[in-house]
Amino acid sequence: MGILNDISKKAQEYAGIAVDKAKDLAEVAADKAQTLTDTAKINMSIMSEQRELEKNYRAIGEWFVSEYQGEIPDAVKDVVAAVAASKERIAQLEASKPQKDEPVVDEADVSFKVCPVCGAASDSKFCPHCGAPMGE
Repeated sequence: MGILNDISKKAQEYAGIAVDKAKDLAEVAADKAQTLTDTAKINMSIMSEQRELEKNYRAIGEWFVSEYQGEIPDAVKDVVAAVAASKERIAQLEASKPQKDEPVVDEADVSFKVCPVCGAASDSKFCPHCGAPMGE
């Protein structure tokens, strides 16, 4: 019986060690997950601030171009010309989009029916007011 007791004690020791290792691994995984979450939040905040910065720079540029339209310094004339060319190209592309044809409703095809219960007119099979089947 001594051998069985020794085996039982060894199994309990190994099980205890395994539980401790599992707890350690779980703590490390939780720490890494928290670090990743914090990093992702910081990265999202940075991207949000960068978008805000770009928006503000764009507003400054648009104001500058509209305010000093005829007096643009030589240092930015090429950039302003590129912006104007891009705006022109966008306008051309917008104009070249295929136009969506609006469906033409032929009023002769629409036949309204009168509800035999409440007298409401509708083109559906059932009255939208009372739910009764529409008459022919």
